[in-house]
Amino acid sequence: MNATDPARRCPAGDARASGSAPATDESPTVSDWYAISNADAIPTPTVLVYPDRVEQNLKRMVAMAGGAERLRPHVKTHKLPQIIALKRKAGIHKFKVSTIAEAEMTAAAGGEDILLAYQPVGPNIVRLVALMRRFPDTRFATLVDDPANLDAISRVAVAENVSITLYMDLNVGMNRTGIIPDAAAADLYRALCKAPGISVGGLHAYDGHLRNSDSQELARQVDAAFAPVWQLREQMLAEDLPVPRLIASGTPTFAVLAQHPDTEVGAGTTVLWDFGQAEVCPDHHFLNGAMLMTRVISKPTADRLCLDLGHKAVAAEMPQPRVRLMGLEDAALVSQSEEHLVVQTPRAAEYAVGDVVYGIPRHICPTMALHSDVWAVHKGVADASWPVVARARKITI
Repeated sequence: MNATDPARRCPAGDARASGSAPATDESPTVSDWYAISNADAIPTPTVLVYPDRVEQNLKRMVAMAGGAERLRPHVKTHKLPQIIALKRKAGIHKFKVSTIAEAEMTAAAGGEDILLAYQPVGPNIVRLVALMRRFPDTRFATLVDDPANLDAISRVAVAENVSITLYMDLNVGMNRTGIIPDAAAADLYRALCKAPGISVGGLHAYDGHLRNSDSQELARQVDAAFAPVWQLREQMLAEDLPVPRLIASGTPTFAVLAQHPDTEVGAGTTVLWDFGQAEVCPDHHFLNGAMLMTRVISKPTADRLCLDLGHKAVAAEMPQPRVRLMGLEDAALVSQSEEHLVVQTPRAAEYAVGDVVYGIPRHICPTMALHSDVWAVHKGVADASWPVVARARKITI
């Protein structure tokens, strides 16, 4: 069987993998929904994105949040203007970003309300002002967790004759950024409310450390972590200080915090999904909207396959396995380097050099950032190359 035969191109999707009759290019089975009919035309390694599945995930996000107005999904997951367009089509108009480039891409794609959820320091404060001037019809905001940096942002705002909207970033236990919600945080918030050139956005808290597959235990963890946040908010309101919004949640806590009507939730991975989040959030039931496509590039021994899926193609910050290979779920990892992934499998004889294999990454967000472009798949055909615009640190600003 040669490399152009559909069954040889994607052995993970044929009868050996699915337990059903062999799939054809025209009529893929449910088990190999991810397989594309024009694989021979698509270089690997690459990411395939399935817009129809993304749209279904967005509908589920809106339903879980209780309305699109409750959502502020994170853009870092995909970094694509085409998905911003799908979000806006679903009624989502508020976005969360991590970089100036992500903010610029989102604004250029029509995003109306953008939170830079990464405290700007140094030249990035001026870059934020430049972004505000480039897109005057877009509402921008950012975070602050440090008194000296509040002064720095305030000075730039006054010098540039603009008003910068700030949220105070709270540390609810992740210990990565934010100020612990205590007396010092109350003092910082009071200072924020008085700072020249500053408009008060409210409070922000990211809880990425809270992840538990038991939803009841996760809810208890959320209640414990956010009790000081809610107390601080009530204290500030009692002092007649404005707290317009509380923005919170990562993907695992999305469903829990969505039950609080006065909280905006910021799930991001829910748009594309991956197998890491599926393990942590078994009750979320989102669809995989992105897949890795790779090829066998060598068969160094009778029971080993080498794939072109190294650290440069799939996020390497997570423990192995970093990808779940379809049809090779039981394969044992041998090694991974910059350009190579070697697995050991008794099925190696069924694969030829050049065969296509599909895989779900453990963590989709940094995986997307490794690819300069991805392929959109419509009705089983990869028919549009989408540049991953916001993977750059700088677009124009």
